[in-house]
Amino acid sequence: MVKKQRSLQRREESLSRDSIIEASVALLDSGGEDGLTFRALSERLSTGPGAIYWHIADKSDLLTAACDSVVARTIHEIVETTPEETIRAIAAGLFDAISTHPWIGSALTSAPGASPIVRIVESIGQQICQLHVPETHQWTAAGALMAFILGVSSQNAANGQLARRQNLDRTDFLEALSTTWSQLDPEEYPFARSVAGRIRDHDDRADFLAGIDLILMGIESMRLRSQA
Repeated sequence: MVKKQRSLQRREESLSRDSIIEASVALLDSGGEDGLTFRALSERLSTGPGAIYWHIADKSDLLTAACDSVVARTIHEIVETTPEETIRAIAAGLFDAISTHPWIGSALTSAPGASPIVRIVESIGQQICQLHVPETHQWTAAGALMAFILGVSSQNAANGQLARRQNLDRTDFLEALSTTWSQLDPEEYPFARSVAGRIRDHDDRADFLAGIDLILMGIESMRLRSQA
């Protein structure tokens, strides 16, 4: 009995919060939020739920910690250059991270005041300050970038998941969508018809970064107006 207790103690001591988070990210990547359970985590780590609860309060805490781990790693890898280029790099990094880990989108929206959101706000906010945006407009500028980055990235990831679940080929899907739009009523949907041909070969990531550039242009315009 004493030998068994010592063995259990050694397993619990060898278990770290980092190893739990790493295993959680793997479970989330393979099965989404539904795949992340303490039972599945216990089996993956070859330990009991009690040892995990020593490091993690509950599933919400675990999901936030896993999300924060990916966000922190993504931001840490950014090489700062000019404020504009750094913001583009942050946006591209988060777009790619959410595409790779689709569950991050909902994890971020379910914990708006938690560490991963704060990391993103801080990384963008510091660059906004370096752009010399007036203090009264800094939150607006950072908020616009945050809303666009997280909203578009999460939607793109959700679209990818839907396509995989329904076994949709992206090329075939876009071709069908382009054809449908090109046949819309020209008087009621003139714009949709005019861009129908561009749907076939558009690049989601390139469009996303073009949107970031538009917001940066707006921020610069706002800064100049405030100085006039």
